[in-house]
Amino acid sequence: MSFFLISSIVKIVAVFTAIMVGVALLTLAERRICAWMQDRLGPNRVGPQGLLQPAADGLKNLIKEETLPAQADKVLFMLAPAMSFIPALLTFAVIPFAAPLPTPWGDVDMVVANLPVGFLYILAFGSLGVYGIVLAGWSSNNKYSLLGGLRASAQMISYEIALGMSTVAVLLVVGNVTLTDVVAKQSASLFTWNVFPLSLACFIFIVAAFAETNRLPFDLPEAEGELIAGYHTEYSAMKFSMFYIAEYSNIVTASALMTTLFFGGWDIPFTTWDNAPPWSVLKTLLTLGSFTLKTLFFLFLFIWVRWTLPRFRYDQLMALGWKVMLPLALTYLTVIATAIWLLHDQLGWTYDTRFALALFGLNLLLAVPLFFVLDRGHIIAGSVAAEGAGGGGGGA
Repeated sequence: MSFFLISSIVKIVAVFTAIMVGVALLTLAERRICAWMQDRLGPNRVGPQGLLQPAADGLKNLIKEETLPAQADKVLFMLAPAMSFIPALLTFAVIPFAAPLPTPWGDVDMVVANLPVGFLYILAFGSLGVYGIVLAGWSSNNKYSLLGGLRASAQMISYEIALGMSTVAVLLVVGNVTLTDVVAKQSASLFTWNVFPLSLACFIFIVAAFAETNRLPFDLPEAEGELIAGYHTEYSAMKFSMFYIAEYSNIVTASALMTTLFFGGWDIPFTTWDNAPPWSVLKTLLTLGSFTLKTLFFLFLFIWVRWTLPRFRYDQLMALGWKVMLPLALTYLTVIATAIWLLHDQLGWTYDTRFALALFGLNLLLAVPLFFVLDRGHIIAGSVAAEGAGGGGGGA
């Protein structure tokens, strides 16, 4: 029991520190990558290559004056940043990030809390952050903040359903909700990574994750051109920073979850050496490196999309969630469940590379009507101008 408590405390401190440092560096990475894409230099004055810029920004926010609007609900106004910040950190607790580490007292699982219902835990805690955003918008007593909070709640409710439905397909294939078992099930070969047998589920999950993290093209809750800064218009100093730390923590968690559910987790491709005992420190370090590289790829994808795509209109955002994502997720889940039943129960196939490739072929067949028929601007409301519209605007 003493070893369990000590190892758990060490993992909590290590993971919390890594996320906080990673979030700080991620803000710098976003600014530098944005500058690179726009042919600028970006932050490069504070420290070598601007590496100390996050520290300077953090210090500035620590010593800035805290403002409290006269008409705000003071208790909820102070509580909202914490309600957004804490769930963002807690959701990482059940994600396995490396192979077990051998010690003289026994193997240590490289996950803060190896819960038997880890995936359900992520869905539960991941949806709590919206309460902080809604309370921030309401307690500020500002119409722009309130609109931002309402937008955030509607957006998260709309896309959380598609997010959850897309991951039910993963649970159908794996047969378990423990994330360590999800990683183990994908370790047979590269083609048993869930991105192949469940390609469309991966696509739905990625799109919904962008909406859940309020990132472009889904950043309507804080649309600068319409709502000033949305739900954190009235916030300053560290309370303002806590919303950004929560946003970037959610991005890190979403990237780690994509890696775990669809890209083999900490599994190293093209080898099975890392998947079975005896465990060693080398295996732990190499699998940690594999997990980190995959997560960094998705972090880059978040940044890349932000500085590439324009923002949706709000009616397009809601239409995409309810008219496209939800029916697509339900239909896909029905088809993939039927396919798994046919292959497993009727044909007697076990889950291996052949099984995964058969499902991959089915996903390719489903992707053709999705990407070449649905994606013509007729599904997302308002994306195609009505015939004859705008004809009288020539004088402008």
